[in-house]
Amino acid sequence: MIFECSSCGYSKEVPDKYAGKTVKCPKCKSAVKIEVEKQAEPVVKTREKREPEIARYSISEFINKTAQKDRGQGLFELESERLLEINLKDMVWIKTGAMVAYLGEIKFTREGMLEHGVGKLLKKAVSGEGARLTKAEGRGELYLADTGKKISILNLQGESIFVNGNDLLAFEGSIKWDIKIMKKIAGMLAGGLFNVKLEGTGMMAITTHYDPLTLKVSPGKPVLTDPNATVAWSGTLAPEIKTDISLKTFLGRGSGESIQMKFEGDGFVVIQPYEEVYFQSGR
Repeated sequence: MIFECSSCGYSKEVPDKYAGKTVKCPKCKSAVKIEVEKQAEPVVKTREKREPEIARYSISEFINKTAQKDRGQGLFELESERLLEINLKDMVWIKTGAMVAYLGEIKFTREGMLEHGVGKLLKKAVSGEGARLTKAEGRGELYLADTGKKISILNLQGESIFVNGNDLLAFEGSIKWDIKIMKKIAGMLAGGLFNVKLEGTGMMAITTHYDPLTLKVSPGKPVLTDPNATVAWSGTLAPEIKTDISLKTFLGRGSGESIQMKFEGDGFVVIQPYEEVYFQSGR
């Protein structure tokens, strides 16, 4: 316990038995009452109680929460960021295997061997399974998804765009398309060697792992990307393949960026925050 004189400021530690008593200051002889020290209440740290987010519903609540909703967005409509609804009235091309459900009278036909000519047939024989398309015809609601990837809808208006063959989900029958093979990196990557050029007017949908990022390409300011993270680019660009093969690459200690796509000119390139590894079927 501390004795402290209010007159001269003299202080001294004294036994607890003097608590509450009045004594004379040894220095200035003033009468000073020794106050009883108040014990501070212990601070008890408590964790904030956070209720866990539990997806627990009654049947009716679950149905109301997850029910299909007509958003009136037209032919291509996002039911969620990972599920595409096509309000089909005629014909669309979709990625083979992307259909998860449909309502109505819809017919699915795998792309014919010679439907687009011998040239595309030869390209498809090289590009493998990734560019396989299915024709969906009829009237109804068609639902598409691709391994939970995020979907973006684009509306071409007389424009052209290149899309990695694995990232193309669907497009209208009015859009012209062709397969472009990147011969310079054949043998360097295990797949993902092709892309699809789409041009004309109509809606299309592409997929990405997580949110896409679009980079502007302008004269004198080229953009270099990892082929496995590159999703699409404007039809005005023709990427060059840049290699940086060093001794570390051959020893299996490379950085993983020994092959890049270099975009120069005026346009854009779309990338995803994910390096997708492609596998060809070998058939």
